[in-house]
Amino acid sequence: MNATVRSLALVAALAASTAFAQETAPGGRRASRPGKPAWEFAVTAYPTQVRNGDNTTSAIAVADRGPLHLEARYGYEAKDSRSAFAGWTFSGGETVEWELTPLLGGAWGPVQAFVPGLEASLAWGRFDFYVEAEFVRDRGEKSDSYNYAWSEIGFKPLEWLRVGAVGQRTRAYGGDREFQRGPFLQVTVGPATIGGFWFNPGSKDQVFVASIGASF
Repeated sequence: MNATVRSLALVAALAASTAFAQETAPGGRRASRPGKPAWEFAVTAYPTQVRNGDNTTSAIAVADRGPLHLEARYGYEAKDSRSAFAGWTFSGGETVEWELTPLLGGAWGPVQAFVPGLEASLAWGRFDFYVEAEFVRDRGEKSDSYNYAWSEIGFKPLEWLRVGAVGQRTRAYGGDREFQRGPFLQVTVGPATIGGFWFNPGSKDQVFVASIGASF
């Protein structure tokens, strides 16, 4: 719990110290649109409550300059794991905007793995779709290698509100389900975004993932 409080306090401090908001919300996990020439950054903490399991907190920090995308993660591929990635974003479209970011990276700590990945997003009016996928190739036991995926279908009834459905496949915490799904809600105020993702509502494998992040 102390780690969760520290993570939330850090992100809240960053949000409070940020004096401006982005002109347009980026797709996926980027801190800024790929056309922006200056460095921009974002950090998000994910306190996670697991029914009948161990609660945990993961965190993701990203840095973007133009199409260059850098990403660092904690507790993402597995509990207490660390990972880092570099990628290049391709984008286009007018009526339907799209972004595609191939990633190469690696994980260390409890998981020792080479991790190629992909992040992609589509946006049409108030609707959007986001997906990220990676293959965690364990350097020791091949049987420990696995495919990870997270996907969102979102709708923005208001400029500051995004709701939708989320699904994931992960080994970061226990549970018998191969694939987990549920609703989500996000609220954006200036540079800060707060949200909640509710997987397997009402079941014995219920998981609630909060998110609090800031861009600067």
